[in-house]
Amino acid sequence: MPVKVPASLPAVEALREENIFVIDEQRASSQDIRPLRIAILNLMPLKIMTETDLLRLISNTPLQVELDLIDTDSHVSKNTPREHIEAFYKTFEEVKHNNYDGLIITGAPVEKVDFETVDYWEELTRIFDWAKTHVTSTLYICWAALAGLYHHYGIPKYVLDHKISGVFKHRIDDELNPIFRGFDDVFYVPHSRFSEVRREDIEKAPDLKIIAESDESGIYMVMARGGREFFITGHSEYSPGTLDFEYRRDLEKGMNPAIPANYYLDDNPDNQPIVRWRSHANLLFSNWLNYFVYQATPYDIRDIK
Repeated sequence: MPVKVPASLPAVEALREENIFVIDEQRASSQDIRPLRIAILNLMPLKIMTETDLLRLISNTPLQVELDLIDTDSHVSKNTPREHIEAFYKTFEEVKHNNYDGLIITGAPVEKVDFETVDYWEELTRIFDWAKTHVTSTLYICWAALAGLYHHYGIPKYVLDHKISGVFKHRIDDELNPIFRGFDDVFYVPHSRFSEVRREDIEKAPDLKIIAESDESGIYMVMARGGREFFITGHSEYSPGTLDFEYRRDLEKGMNPAIPANYYLDDNPDNQPIVRWRSHANLLFSNWLNYFVYQATPYDIRDIK
């Protein structure tokens, strides 16, 4: 089933070219079912790219999804046209009285600085706290995962000497967890970050459970509150070309980035990327929507607490 989106959202055309089913608001209004209400708090600078990556995955389920895109009031994006923000995004003040079946909070390129120095930190923590009582299940991705673990559970962030960039092998620590339904014993995830959280800190928090990790890239997924919160340090949603885009962008900036590990054929950036995370990414988002959103949320969305 499709995601319900405004017909003029740029992601719609790209997804239809990939034969992914999206539905405009006019057509959705004639269907007599309650769609899941999902919000995306998009903290990434290139918002259109992130919207497309996430919509590609949440579209691939038998559930109809009604989407709200949210932007912070306290930070003005310089890399996405203001017209796009004004046309498709809402502020937290506009949605704070709503309940949502699911919420996705993206990463942000502010990993090297202390959380409290981020210009929208106060607003972000209000959204984190609001989500605990207004959302059935929340996915925190990459920097948002580190920020959520810090704010809710006091887990420190460690800035790394070198960026973790590449596609890494992962294992499941909780094989019976429905979030991993259909996963292989080993699965791959793209990572792109300058910081991490560590097992020894998470194990001190009784409300947290490490459910997947990697020998190379560390902790991948932490669950809390029976699946009402998932903290995901990688970028399962990345399209095949995203790491390549980031690598070449950083080269142009003179940052001398390392070649993303296990990504290009023969680790040669002149070759095409090898995509080995697409099936896991689709399972991750469909399992989350099915088992932790659709099957857990009340029929009357006002009953979410």
